[in-house]
Amino acid sequence: MQALWPWLAVAGMGAWHGLNPATGWALAAALGLRHRGAVPRALVPIAIGHVLSIAVVAGAVATAGLVVDPAWPLSLAAVALLGWAALHRIRGVRQQPPPGLEAGLAGLTLWSFLMATAHGAGLMLVPALVPICLSGSAMGSLTASLGLALAAIALHTAAMLAVTGLVAAGVARGIGGLLGRWVGRAARPAR
Repeated sequence: MQALWPWLAVAGMGAWHGLNPATGWALAAALGLRHRGAVPRALVPIAIGHVLSIAVVAGAVATAGLVVDPAWPLSLAAVALLGWAALHRIRGVRQQPPPGLEAGLAGLTLWSFLMATAHGAGLMLVPALVPICLSGSAMGSLTASLGLALAAIALHTAAMLAVTGLVAAGVARGIGGLLGRWVGRAARPAR
């Protein structure tokens, strides 16, 4: 039972991240209001950004130890945002955004990466990943330890995506249903 707790913590933190609107369910729900089937499509870049953030932070912890200067994630986010702003400045501002995914899938991936890094997705997993990885290294194999870490990150991301998708779909259906009824009433002729 002792070995199960870190895995439950990893899954629980993933579900908790899925409830946070900053991690992407609000964007996925907004896309779901505009286009049918957009919520599942939005989950892919959200997952990629989240996993990239965890990989960067976990890699930094693995190479630098458990003491990490908190300024580097902020510096990384600042450089990414400045680069994004420079790209938009160079390309110019479009008058009419294209319908659908205005930020694009790359923009949604970047958003997910920055949000996961800013709220510490990788750092909060470290206390749960350490016992999981140490149980693998006790077997004497670095690949076993890496495999266990990747399995834990996959479990965390799957739990986050399940909750994110459920919340986004529920919000999109709920608001879409309310808007549909409101528009339907407004379109009926007055008696």
